[in-house]
Amino acid sequence: MIRSSPAVPFGRFDASWPAASRPDLLAEPVATALGQWGGAGLAESVLVVDTDPEVADTAAFSAAYDVPLDVSANCVVIAAKRGGVVTHAACVALATTRVDVNSAVRKHFGARKASFAPMDTAVAETGMEYGGITPVGLPEGWPLLVDEAVAAAPFVLIGSGKRRSKLILPGALLARLPNAEVVAGLAG
Repeated sequence: MIRSSPAVPFGRFDASWPAASRPDLLAEPVATALGQWGGAGLAESVLVVDTDPEVADTAAFSAAYDVPLDVSANCVVIAAKRGGVVTHAACVALATTRVDVNSAVRKHFGARKASFAPMDTAVAETGMEYGGITPVGLPEGWPLLVDEAVAAAPFVLIGSGKRRSKLILPGALLARLPNAEVVAGLAG
C-alpha cells in the first residue's frame, strides 16, 4: 500500500508521496539517484506529486495547480563548446528568470559557444522525458549549475524525469547534488 502525505508547502494537488516510495512516477535515473540518498536521510525531504502530463510546461502547470512561478524551477541542458569539445551540463533557475546562457554559462565554462542542447540530445543523454528533465539523477560527471535564488528557496518544484509528475524539495538539496555549484547571476 502506498501512503499519501498531504504536507506540500504550496499548490493544489490531490496527493503527495515521499518520492522514493513512488518509483513509478519517476524516470529511472531519478529513482536510482533517490535510492542512493536513503542512507543519508535526504530522500525523505523529497516529495512527488502525480499530475496531468498535458500541463507539464511551466506556465500551464502553474495555472492548473496554483503553484507560484517563484517556487517553480526549470532545469535546462546546455552544450558548451571549447576547442572542438562539447561539455553537457545542466542549469537550474526559477521560472521567473532565464538562464544567461550567452554570458554567465559560456564564461563559467570558458567556452567559445554555449547553447541549449537539442531536445533529442537532452532526452537521450539524461534518460528523462522532455518537459520533465531534472537535476536529480543527471549523468555521472555532468556539471550542475544552480542559481543562488534556487538554492536559497525553502522549497522548489522541479521535474521528476517524467512529464506526468513533479518533485518538491528544499532548494538547498539541489546545491548538494553531485557536481553542483551555486552560481550568482546564473539567471536574470
